Amino acid sequence: MTQVFRSSPLTVLPEWIDYNGHLNMAYYSVLMDKGADHSYPLIGFGPDYRDRTSCTTYVAEFHICYVRELHEGDRVTTTFRLIDYDAKRFHVFQELWHEDGWLAATGEALTLHVDQSGEKPRVSPMPEEILSKLAAMKEAQKDAPLPERVGSKIGIIRK
Repeated sequence: MTQVFRSSPLTVLPEWIDYNGHLNMAYYSVLMDKGADHSYPLIGFGPDYRDRTSCTTYVAEFHICYVRELHEGDRVTTTFRLIDYDAKRFHVFQELWHEDGWLAATGEALTLHVDQSGEKPRVSPMPEEILSKLAAMKEAQKDAPLPERVGSKIGIIRK
């Protein structure tokens, strides 16, 4: 990987459209989640990893900025940019791009590595095989500009 990952095309389904005639806000997250799933094999995650290790990932926090409306049948791709990681977590930024080249939304996630083998799930360190793939992804993306919305906060700006 020499650049920011881009998913295969995804399509806005009819059942995702709300009474305002555009994509319901929840499904922007679904599209970004599906796009992240496309990137997971590069890191070593997915159902096979979970079955083999009893470990998986849980998103602890996710922020979406809605930039432009999507409608039924629109085709989009998502990017997956690794911002940072440590032994137990990784921080990613995604962009949801319409096939015509415009930005529809951004998403920022803090994801945890979770061991599900015990009585209850617990955050645990990632194995070296995963950490080395995260390091390679971070290195490959090091020259990509930091997205403008990374770390943005919500609030009413008072003058």
